[in-house]
Amino acid sequence: MAYCKDKDLEILASASDEDLQILVDYLIKDKDGSPRLTEELTLTEGYKKCPDKPSKYWQEIAGELQHFGGNSIANLVRNIFGNGEGVLYREILCDVCDKMKVNYNSKASIEIIEMNLLQKIIIDAIDKMNSEELKKIIDELDLKTTDFTKEALIAALQAGIFKGGFFAYQIAVIVANAVAKALLGRGLSLTANATITRAMGALAGPLGIALTALWTLVDIAGPAYRVTIPAVVQVAYIRMKTKEILRLESGRS
Repeated sequence: MAYCKDKDLEILASASDEDLQILVDYLIKDKDGSPRLTEELTLTEGYKKCPDKPSKYWQEIAGELQHFGGNSIANLVRNIFGNGEGVLYREILCDVCDKMKVNYNSKASIEIIEMNLLQKIIIDAIDKMNSEELKKIIDELDLKTTDFTKEALIAALQAGIFKGGFFAYQIAVIVANAVAKALLGRGLSLTANATITRAMGALAGPLGIALTALWTLVDIAGPAYRVTIPAVVQVAYIRMKTKEILRLESGRS
């Protein structure tokens, strides 16, 4: 299981151990928490030397994700005649978006495609909410709308997400936290970045609850997708967190 150099996974080099550990758990643990029989990450030298410090072996983590991505993408020619290597993150991300029925442009930037995915997950979660729940979400996220319909909420979410900044990071946190709670039984380590305290209400509010419930019930077809879908969500969160940290640091300089 070799890591194929991938500029879109280099972001893992700046991730915290806490954030990478969630990614590691997606890769090595099955849906019931038992060891995943097909994983090779725990056999690598990096993991064996520092199992509790995933930042020390981020390239092995990236390689394992590429490996699972290659297994989830339906390409008979590559599977039969290929060299057993994984695939680049862009291909994995687009494959996940196809699986999740995301509307996206495959030629767009990685960050935009990731945000399309996170937006689709949130829209799925709010699809059956009542007007009271929608109003709570609008208040918690401080959305600029006085219309409490689902359509207005989606429009405000889309505007906020693609404007970027803290709001886009907040959305990434809410989605990634819900997926981790549903699949691993624990959320993100939120003490690593004090700015997220502004989003704590949304994590425990109707949106966070609905997202967690949705992912608790979902049965993702195919063992490889049970890895790549939550893993891509975590990578998207790590990218947005890194961008937010850089934004805050540049503001202080």
